[in-house]
Amino acid sequence: MSISASLKRCGAAACCAALLAGAAACGTSDATDAKSGSGSSSSSSTSGYDVSGVKKDASIAALLPDSVTKDGKLTVGMDTSYAPAEFLAEDGKTPVGFDVDIVKAMANIFGLKADPVTANFDSIIPSVGSKYDIGVSSFTVTNERLDSVDFVTFYKAGSTWVTKKGNPEKVDTSDLCGKKIAVQTGTTQEEAVTEISKQCKANGKQPVDVLSSKLQTDVTTNVVTGKAVAFYADTPVAGYAISQTGDQLATLGDDEGVAPEGAAIKKGDSATDEAVQKALQKLMDDGTYEKILKHWGAEGGAVTKAEINPKVEN
Repeated sequence: MSISASLKRCGAAACCAALLAGAAACGTSDATDAKSGSGSSSSSSTSGYDVSGVKKDASIAALLPDSVTKDGKLTVGMDTSYAPAEFLAEDGKTPVGFDVDIVKAMANIFGLKADPVTANFDSIIPSVGSKYDIGVSSFTVTNERLDSVDFVTFYKAGSTWVTKKGNPEKVDTSDLCGKKIAVQTGTTQEEAVTEISKQCKANGKQPVDVLSSKLQTDVTTNVVTGKAVAFYADTPVAGYAISQTGDQLATLGDDEGVAPEGAAIKKGDSATDEAVQKALQKLMDDGTYEKILKHWGAEGGAVTKAEINPKVEN
């Protein structure tokens, strides 16, 4: 979920295809809450990569504070409507995706049980350090978010526009004034589209009609059903959405700016920062990380170094 010069972050889940066919919908499991580099994903599997071979590293596990380890779980806030990073399997309740597999592998290094909890995207960062030990939900690292939480980066993502196949509404991304654009609530994409809309108004043109939804599955569905003319997504998510909707959708134009994504951690929790950084770096160095990304067709966003609070432009 990122932002470039104009927009970022949108998505789809595997169950979107089922949703469009009138079958099961993607829900949430948290009672108080209602969910890159380039390279698209063509994988339709909802079976995760087997990380059972990843064993506890006592020296890394020892870095975690008692506040994280006391219950024996690594509780992770995720918006599970953002395939192939984090979404729900066919049963409508089991989180899967490359972020989920990375979280499970990290938990193994810590000697903890991974506990991914489905939540609304905009509720996760405010709840890190209280409800969740960490947040992993394709969070693009921005200076605004760095004011609220720490980040450990482990992926990079570009952005891609998606319209109905053939672009029947003749969407021009250089002029979105008067167009209805689907975004997810609380994301940088929503902020960016809102800014574009304000600029349209300042130029004496019709503002962008921003169609904001809590779930990324709804964002994709809104374009498929014609409620919106386009959405904007991380590049691997755009590719996955296209494959999961029977090629009813297509990308528009070139992929745009690339930005780092990371795990959100309570601001100032340097112990957890270090533990997560070392765990992620270990997964990168031993090849597990790359294997997970390849399993989901998301290796285009791979990085070689996990960083704590890197400097970013946005």
